[in-house]
Amino acid sequence: MQKPKWVIQKERAERAESRATVWLFGLHAVRDALLNPRREKLRLIVTKNALDKLGEAVAASGLDPELADPRKFPAPLDEGSVHQGAALEVRQLNWGPLDEIAVNAQLLVLLDRVTDPHNVGAVLRSAEVFGAGAVIAPLRHSAPETGALAKTASGALERQPYLRVGNLAEAMTRLQRMGYVLIGLDGTAETELGAALDGLSDRPVGLVLGAEGPGMREKTLATCDRLARIGAAGGFGSLNVSNAAAVALYAAARR
Repeated sequence: MQKPKWVIQKERAERAESRATVWLFGLHAVRDALLNPRREKLRLIVTKNALDKLGEAVAASGLDPELADPRKFPAPLDEGSVHQGAALEVRQLNWGPLDEIAVNAQLLVLLDRVTDPHNVGAVLRSAEVFGAGAVIAPLRHSAPETGALAKTASGALERQPYLRVGNLAEAMTRLQRMGYVLIGLDGTAETELGAALDGLSDRPVGLVLGAEGPGMREKTLATCDRLARIGAAGGFGSLNVSNAAAVALYAAARR
């Protein structure tokens, strides 16, 4: 029996993504990737100064570094990338199925339409600090794994699962079946976050955040179990999404 066209297209897209490579840059991002046994590493370009700083990590990785002139750094990076003399070509990380990660976690972050890699990188960093099991985003309309994201995450991308799922609302429903309570952060909500977390000390929680401006999509909003806002002292009560995630993660981790 022939597979449906949409199944074939999905499988092709998944194969293409698995073969895609990413250039990481910056000393922290490159060092942590070199030391990550889960990361498939392909090519390392460094200046002499950067190699002196990354010596142990390079030796542990087994890669043969390519020495480069800092004035003619050959890695194919976007203009303006602050590479600090180090760039590493890698394949994207595969953390495995959502269910396997979620079953062992008590706290997750879900991002809807957050496309800025700097925001996602900062969220990954906060998620690691406060012990979240993963950061989850839709495959489309989200920031892919890039060098800019990795640099902002300052190494957290190598340790903090970043899962991009085909359908965020379906993933949310699966988490609810596993016992998760999903709290959507919405500045117009009547309930403050602290009150929304009351009584959930023995339940796993997923914090759901939307992009600045458009916020969460209607389906995402409707799928949340509770909506909550972060209380503000003044009239200007809006936080950057990565700052809101850090505050919410701190509150949820203290349950």
